[in-house]
Amino acid sequence: MTRNRAFIALGSNLSEPKAQLAAAFAELSRMPRTRFLARSSLYLSAPISAIAQPDYVNAVALVETGLEPPALLDVLLAIELSRGRVRTAQNAPRTLDLDILLYNDLVLSEPHLIIPHPRMHERRFVLCPLLEIEPDCEIPGLGRAQDLLPALSGQMLQKMTE
Repeated sequence: MTRNRAFIALGSNLSEPKAQLAAAFAELSRMPRTRFLARSSLYLSAPISAIAQPDYVNAVALVETGLEPPALLDVLLAIELSRGRVRTAQNAPRTLDLDILLYNDLVLSEPHLIIPHPRMHERRFVLCPLLEIEPDCEIPGLGRAQDLLPALSGQMLQKMTE
C-alpha cells in the first residue's frame, strides 16, 4: 500500500454528535486500503453560521491510505450519507461532516476538492485537535499550524471528557 498520510476533520451537531463521531471513527478504521493511525480528543465549538443551531462536537483523525484524494473524498461522502447527512445550506446543521484537511504535502485545487482545506487555518476547532495529534504540523502555503493558532483565540472551544 502506498503510504499517504491524510488528516480528516470530523464534526457533528445533530442526532447525538458524540455518537456520530464515534461511529465515524469506526467507519474510518474500515475504509479500504487505509489504516487508522490516530485521533484527537473531542472538542465542543460554537457554530460558525448565521443559522441558529446547536454547538458542534469536533475532532481530527489521521489515516494512512492508498486511496488517492478524489477516491478518499468519495469514501468520506459515502460515510456522511450513511450517517444521515443531508446537504441544505452552507454551514447548516449536520449529522456528520468529514473533510480532508491535509494529504501529505499536496496542494490541490479542483472544483470539488481543495487541499489543504481552504478554511482550516481560520478554525480553532480544526487546529487544536490537529495539533493534539501532530504538534509540528505544517500547512502547505501557510506555515506551522501552531503559529496560526493565536489569531483564533476569540473562538470558543472546549475539550470534552469522553
